Amino acid sequence: MAFGSFDQNKSQHPVAEINMVPLIDVMLVLLIIFMITAPLMTHAVKIDLPKASSEPQATETAHVALSINGDGQLFWDEAAVSREQLNERLAQLARQSPQPELHVRADQAVPYRFVAEALADAAKAGVTRIGFVSEPEPSHPH
Repeated sequence: MAFGSFDQNKSQHPVAEINMVPLIDVMLVLLIIFMITAPLMTHAVKIDLPKASSEPQATETAHVALSINGDGQLFWDEAAVSREQLNERLAQLARQSPQPELHVRADQAVPYRFVAEALADAAKAGVTRIGFVSEPEPSHPH
């Protein structure tokens, strides 16, 4: 008995074509999945990663220490400065070539507002090389 046909006199041969509909359906589903997940795989945090080299650094880079004590007082290389003086010195630092690093040392009790203001002033002045100084935690013997 032939399925799908009332004429039984025709020769019954198997269909040698590939059914493309399921393949197209699978490909469309995969395309949609990749379109949804591709934006999620990009990194949201933009950072400038250091370049590694096997050669030792010939000269140690110059740095300036910006310290903030627990009261929010600013110190430029251990000399007390006001916020206006800090802005002037940051502008001078940004104009130097090569630009020295700005090492920020803040007391752990200082309000975050003072650190944020200092960083905002440095960014506004054009300082691009900023590092934070901290002390390593003491190892606890067990």
